[in-house]
Amino acid sequence: KKEESLSRKLDRLTDVALILTTPGQEKPYDFLLEHLGDQRPFVMPLGDTNGIIQWLRAQLTAARAPVNGLVLAGGKSQRMGSDKGQIAYHELPQREHLAQQLGGICQDVYYSLRPEQEAEEEMAVIRDTFTGLGPFGAILSAFREEPEAAWLVVACDLPLLDQDALKFLVKHRDPSKLATAFHNPETGFPDPLVTIWEPRAYPVLLQFLTQGYSCPRKVLINSDIKLLEAPDPRILLNANSPEEREAVRAILDK
Repeated sequence: KKEESLSRKLDRLTDVALILTTPGQEKPYDFLLEHLGDQRPFVMPLGDTNGIIQWLRAQLTAARAPVNGLVLAGGKSQRMGSDKGQIAYHELPQREHLAQQLGGICQDVYYSLRPEQEAEEEMAVIRDTFTGLGPFGAILSAFREEPEAAWLVVACDLPLLDQDALKFLVKHRDPSKLATAFHNPETGFPDPLVTIWEPRAYPVLLQFLTQGYSCPRKVLINSDIKLLEAPDPRILLNANSPEEREAVRAILDK
């Protein structure tokens, strides 16, 4: 009903993806279609709620940021007494095993290491530039490297984490949220170290840091996230000490 008004605003219509029509005006004005030319937007009735929802979902899927993998292997492993990333639970050092699991899912996979930590020449490494902050600093360092990517972060002290669980996480990812994470039944909170952190999380993490908080779990608890129940809760079992390492080996032996 605003034909004349619309005709005066054509210069503003530079990127039209969808036209919603109203009862009595089921076809866009000819001058509008002529102006849009090759843009060829979708046209659907305003009352087609399901159609609009499906269109929005398609746009959201197309706009998803690529997912990179990040293996957190920069800890000092003080409780374990030896580097947790070098323990071979699956015939490979654990950090390499996790990188392999991420390799079939993520666009690129990186190891998060301390500035002074040794690495093989072929390893793709992101050095921790937010030192002294543990996993929080590692996640921030990854976003500093590639702020437009989403980051699937995994800790190397999770020997039972497998590719099926990672695929489940990616399949149920919600890029409209700050992050997609598993609920850890042992702690009752989201597990921040098997989590997909979306690009929108970067400024939020920095904001928490300026307020004196460097706990990624606290960020998840206080943010709008997608929370999932793990297919098998044992994938979230940590091995941070020799006793926990042997308990995991016993599970794997069975």
